[in-house]
Amino acid sequence: MFLLACLTLVFNPGMEASVHAAAQPSIKDLLITNTTDRVVVYLRAVDCFTKEMEEAIFAGIPATFAFTLEVYQERVAWVDKKISFVEVKHTVKYDSVKKVFFVSFSEEGKEAEQFKDFGKAKSAMSDLSGIAVIPLASLQRDRRYYLRAKVSLDKVRLPMHLENIFFFVKLWDFETPWIRQDFVY
Repeated sequence: MFLLACLTLVFNPGMEASVHAAAQPSIKDLLITNTTDRVVVYLRAVDCFTKEMEEAIFAGIPATFAFTLEVYQERVAWVDKKISFVEVKHTVKYDSVKKVFFVSFSEEGKEAEQFKDFGKAKSAMSDLSGIAVIPLASLQRDRRYYLRAKVSLDKVRLPMHLENIFFFVKLWDFETPWIRQDFVY
């Protein structure tokens, strides 16, 4: 059987390319800026929804993206110091009776939204806009800092008997690589 699989790859090189062609989840459009009193972050997660994940969402299984943001102070001849940690969660749940997607946010003061269009719900899930990561008062002028960010899918927790039925849920776990952006205050 193994030999047959190897021969298939040798005589069908396009098959290997299609296996590796699937896009990996990543972070794009990372922007660090500030308001009058804090550092804020904007970013977008891309290629996070697989076909299996979309099918599970339409089946009523909620999906939660966890955005992890860390701010470090660079230090010469010493280990960099973590000075801020923020985790933000976005959750989508489909109501098959009303044919509506509900997206909730863990950001303070941000209300849940509902969408008829799945594309708009996915966009709301993937975009992080103006998240405060650290007060400016915590930073020192002319010092070097950097932000690390990643997005992961929170583990889906189902009752035990449903985990056996929905075994495919484990197939759509993901985590983007850490992305780093330097900045000076």
